[in-house]
Amino acid sequence: MDTVAILQARMSSSRLPGKVMADVVGKPMLALQIERLRKSAMISRLVVATSDQPDDDCLVALCSELNVECWRGSLDDVLDRFYRVAVKASASSIVRLTGDCPLCDPKVIDSAIYLHQNGQYDYTSNTIERTWPQGLDVEVIEFPKLEEIWRDASLPSEREHVTLRVYNHLDRYKVGKLRNPKGDFSHLRWTVDEDKDLSLIREIYSSLYAVSPNFGTEEILNLMVTRPELRNLNKDIDREAGLKKSIARDREFLAREKT
Repeated sequence: MDTVAILQARMSSSRLPGKVMADVVGKPMLALQIERLRKSAMISRLVVATSDQPDDDCLVALCSELNVECWRGSLDDVLDRFYRVAVKASASSIVRLTGDCPLCDPKVIDSAIYLHQNGQYDYTSNTIERTWPQGLDVEVIEFPKLEEIWRDASLPSEREHVTLRVYNHLDRYKVGKLRNPKGDFSHLRWTVDEDKDLSLIREIYSSLYAVSPNFGTEEILNLMVTRPELRNLNKDIDREAGLKKSIARDREFLAREKT
């Protein structure tokens, strides 16, 4: 079974432009995420999927430097970008990852893939019932189901947020839910959308990376016990801001369709 991880990344983030290339312990944030993803035992192939816009030329250059495959596609139709990468890579299962999660945990990713394969699920994720920190998000989807949503999705939000159509119609799919066996840590925010998020990531890497580049979720949680102020750095950020903007565009789209 060819399990292809597709990591979406772009420079033109609306809230924090250029975040994927932000300096963290002397390296681009995206490079650190790729470093972590390469430790996965169950990913067969890793591809960075970026846009065809000139702004993203630097991401192509970085991937070349890191010897990572990088394919380009539509800026706004991210679902189409994913689908075309999956077709080109002959993927049977696709692991969806986003470039704003520099603390991604390869053990969590491998657990999701293992659950997905053993349960023969159409779609598996740790985000349906959140128990993991935001920023450890992982989704696994079978290619026929990705092709189905690529064919059927029409709303702008469903084209931008790759698996949103699955979420909107969960009853149509055999779904696997990866829960955190150690409890509910969904209140923690380890993703990067704003400056406060980036500050937290820099604090975590500055504290842990030099000691062990392979630090994982357990080490981060332990750090937050000894330095509880870290949990407050970004706690006031609206987690659904991006999705809310997309849904607002849906309303505009549907209004135009009626005229």
